[in-house]
Amino acid sequence: MVDVKNAVCLISGGLDSPTVMAYAVKKGYNVFPLSIDYGQRHIREIESSKKICGYYHLDLKIIKFDLTQIGGSSLTSNIPVPERDVGEIKSEIPKTYVPARNTIFIGIAAAYAETVNASTIFIGANAIDYSGYPDCRPDFFNSMEKSINLGTEQGIKNEFRITVPLQYLTKADIVKLGRKLEVPYELTWSCYNGEKKACGKCDSCLLRLKGFMEAGDFDPIEYKVYPDFYKKYLDKNKV
Repeated sequence: MVDVKNAVCLISGGLDSPTVMAYAVKKGYNVFPLSIDYGQRHIREIESSKKICGYYHLDLKIIKFDLTQIGGSSLTSNIPVPERDVGEIKSEIPKTYVPARNTIFIGIAAAYAETVNASTIFIGANAIDYSGYPDCRPDFFNSMEKSINLGTEQGIKNEFRITVPLQYLTKADIVKLGRKLEVPYELTWSCYNGEKKACGKCDSCLLRLKGFMEAGDFDPIEYKVYPDFYKKYLDKNKV
């Protein structure tokens, strides 16, 4: 029997998905966290997911699905991670786009949800401050919700909901919400380069730092370098 308070939450260890997980916990859901090890360059995000789930005393399910066999992305091949100005983000789909990633992730999440009797799938996608990925748009999630309801036993009997709480929030709004929810952002990792410190140059780093800055907050993780806009922000605030 499906439990309407059971929810699978996709977590990647970055800024958005832990905020969504904290939101789901706050709303009283029984959260089943799910991370996908798809051979990503920034595999460190899985370690962050483990730490975050430990913080919330939740058991993390990790599923391996090797997308390096397909490639086509700088996150799953030797294609370099692009570096561009924050103002250029969303001008075109970047090389960090992983072909059909969210389609695959939601399919796996739906399969897992059927086994844990969950009716809701939470995902931390965002259609405002993002890198221009086609699978982060509201139309995509609406379509995927229809598809999994047509193609699963539970969907036919009870209906799934794909819930995207951050969809229309800016990164600054997400940071503010996360602070209210007491998300441990010091445990998160957004950088596409899985090194000891965040690079401060990739799209993900730029959008993250822009979000903290516009929220009047400061990013607690370490960076190799800061972009000029964030350096000026730190100088202005004498940090």
